[in-house]
Amino acid sequence: MTEPRYQIRALHTASTVTVYQAYRPEIGLPAARDGRFPAVWQRDRMTWIKPSFLWMMYRCGWGSKDGQETVLGIEITREGFEWALEHACLTHYERGLHPDRATWKFQLKRSPSRVQWDPERDLHLSPLPHRSLQLGLTGEAAHRYADEWTVSITDVTALAHTIHDHVRDGDLVAARRLLPEEHPYPVPEGGLDHLHR
Repeated sequence: MTEPRYQIRALHTASTVTVYQAYRPEIGLPAARDGRFPAVWQRDRMTWIKPSFLWMMYRCGWGSKDGQETVLGIEITREGFEWALEHACLTHYERGLHPDRATWKFQLKRSPSRVQWDPERDLHLSPLPHRSLQLGLTGEAAHRYADEWTVSITDVTALAHTIHDHVRDGDLVAARRLLPEEHPYPVPEGGLDHLHR
């Protein structure tokens, strides 16, 4: 069955959704230990969260890239996640979605969150035809993410390494068995209409 081109797939419960980020150990380890981001985490910078575990693996090289050695699974409230989606703007101008380029630029400047749709990845980190959501948080959204929405933070670096080992050994069945169970996220009808054509 063909996946919809634009769909949020995530590990989620009735009240939370899990997103992924990767940090250097000085940030990632205290965050996982304390269940909150440490003081050195900069709330005034744009931070990108990814509901797709495999897209995160593509981005951080299975936790091997410099500055991205600690991979975190961050459980946040669905209310917060949906607030960010509702207040988001696409990172690029889309003819037919935005009235004109000037309107899009104005929206982008005022939006506390932004969305990018990038090709989803398979276990070999090769691109798939359907898209994966990247959600950028800045200003009010970044502060809310760190101080209100975060429910728990888990270090999933060892999991990333184990899955990668299976992939390198050619055991995709074992690798797939360990992947987080991501299912279509139930966005309210029309809830993504402002984020893709």
